[in-house]
Amino acid sequence: MDFLPVFLNIRNQRCLVVGGGQVALRKISLLLEAGAAVHVVAPSLIDALETLRQQQEITYKAQTFESKHLDDNFMLVIAATSDSEINRNVYESACVRNIPVNVVDSPKLCTFIMPAIVDRSPLMIAISSGGHAPVLARLLRARLETLVPHAYACLAAYAAKFRPLVKQRFTHQKNRRLFWEKVLQGRFAEMVLSGRGKAAQTYFMQLLAHENDSALQGEVYLVGAGPGNPDLLTFRAMRLMQQADVVVYDRLVSPAILDLVRRDATRIYAGKERDRHTLTQESINQLLVRLAQEGKRVLRLKGGDPFIFGRGGEEIETLADHRIPFQVVPGITAASGVAAFAGIPLTHRDYAQSCVFVTGHLKNNSLDLDWSALVRPNQTIVIYMGLLGLPVLCQQLIAHGCPASTSAAIIQQGTMQTQKIVTGSLATLPDLAAAAQLTAPTLIIVGEVVRLHQKLSWFEPDK
Repeated sequence: MDFLPVFLNIRNQRCLVVGGGQVALRKISLLLEAGAAVHVVAPSLIDALETLRQQQEITYKAQTFESKHLDDNFMLVIAATSDSEINRNVYESACVRNIPVNVVDSPKLCTFIMPAIVDRSPLMIAISSGGHAPVLARLLRARLETLVPHAYACLAAYAAKFRPLVKQRFTHQKNRRLFWEKVLQGRFAEMVLSGRGKAAQTYFMQLLAHENDSALQGEVYLVGAGPGNPDLLTFRAMRLMQQADVVVYDRLVSPAILDLVRRDATRIYAGKERDRHTLTQESINQLLVRLAQEGKRVLRLKGGDPFIFGRGGEEIETLADHRIPFQVVPGITAASGVAAFAGIPLTHRDYAQSCVFVTGHLKNNSLDLDWSALVRPNQTIVIYMGLLGLPVLCQQLIAHGCPASTSAAIIQQGTMQTQKIVTGSLATLPDLAAAAQLTAPTLIIVGEVVRLHQKLSWFEPDK
């Protein structure tokens, strides 16, 4: 992060604004809304600021800024002048005194920045681009303004009002959090948002009286994280990722997706790299059982889809044997996600009427596959985890009757900005992949649909 997002309590705190124009007015208005004691230094004031001075809303010095103006114990300072020399003087003088400083429209002269704000007090949403794209931040703010009704202010106020009662009712912190998640996503919230405040308060008290404070049973969420791009997560996956107490995740779960998990959730890395498993599959199965038996909500986060070469069936079978409640959330499997981002349709009326998925793990330098079922006309073959065995795979397909000229592709880190695609034929692909120095994770696609890549390629990752 370029800046740490922080909300400051500046109520009744002395804050200095250098400048007396329209830009200064906007900043002063924000500071006043936050309850600050605003002091202004400028040779002159525009009419609106003069009115604030006359109303004793601000304290004003009709002077040009000098370093000595910062000797009066200010909590923060904002420079809002059109004079670059004065702005730099403000910045340097504040830094010497360790006073947080913001020079408007000059990110390099800021130790803090002013975000775009969606105000639903006491609920506040702040959006910042770190000063790099302020228009984008304002556009996002405009979108959020339409998505977050003003009634959320009432909902937040009710939460503050009832918080002491909930804390008194539940001795377990976890149970308090579960209760709040329930009421803020359920009927109580809908009643508040629709303006039925009195009925909502009555309903809240009824809920509170009937909730049990005993230890709750745990649950496991088996969630497919997709091929790596966070935009491909389902809504349900996102919701459960924010509810989990613990996340057990594999190597193929991208950092961008892991960042979307609730920040205070415990993270446990399960490995699952070829021949280098941090935890064995049986250890993972038992870990999920133990965590759930401790009353935790466990997110089992797996790359792709958990039921396609993800061993998700084995994990929930163990949970079922121990009568642990679980949910399964499908993910976009690598075959469909990566192929789509590579511009390779897995089926096409003119090229392939069927598609088969296989795993390309080598065992004793060989592949134990049903070659006769794979080598069929008008069929697309998708091979997971086949980078190491690519030469053997291509040799065996050719040996079992697949033409050496059959189109083939290997895609590294598909759907991501680091996506790399190598296309060729069964005869040439191993050497092309070696020359490209590809690394896992990769996906291999064999079939005439690969010929469509050049025509249908649409995703252009940053290089």
